[in-house]
Amino acid sequence: MEKEFKITRTSRDIYAKLLNDFTLDQLNKIPDGWSNNLMWHIGHIVVSQQALVYKGSGIPMQISDKLMAMYMRGTKPERDVTQDEVDEIKSLLFSTIQKTEEDYRNGIFTTYNARKSEMGFDLSDTEDAIAFNNQHEGMHLGMVIRLKKLV
Repeated sequence: MEKEFKITRTSRDIYAKLLNDFTLDQLNKIPDGWSNNLMWHIGHIVVSQQALVYKGSGIPMQISDKLMAMYMRGTKPERDVTQDEVDEIKSLLFSTIQKTEEDYRNGIFTTYNARKSEMGFDLSDTEDAIAFNNQHEGMHLGMVIRLKKLV
């Protein structure tokens, strides 16, 4: 799993750089023809990782219900986020992954609610969820790359 975690950390480094390189207005801007913004995609990958790995394993997530409600699948930005909220997401980019690695090494993921992802991937165990999360983050990174040209 070390390779999977390395991929996740690299992905999160890219997302953190985006948070540093863009202004709050740019992070909040929803371009014409889009239903979301840079901030939503970055918040979404944090929330999704927690849902895939922790919720799927029946273990309490490390994020608030408020964040889950703002960034889960099917949501869209309802308001501009504040700098404090950006800073919180930036912190969670790394703290959640560090905790996931620690929890994985400590063997806390003993069960998983097997299911098929919305995209059709079989998620049989925590390892599948961690691997699928990397694919999911990559997909959103592609959207962010397109979106950042429009803000």
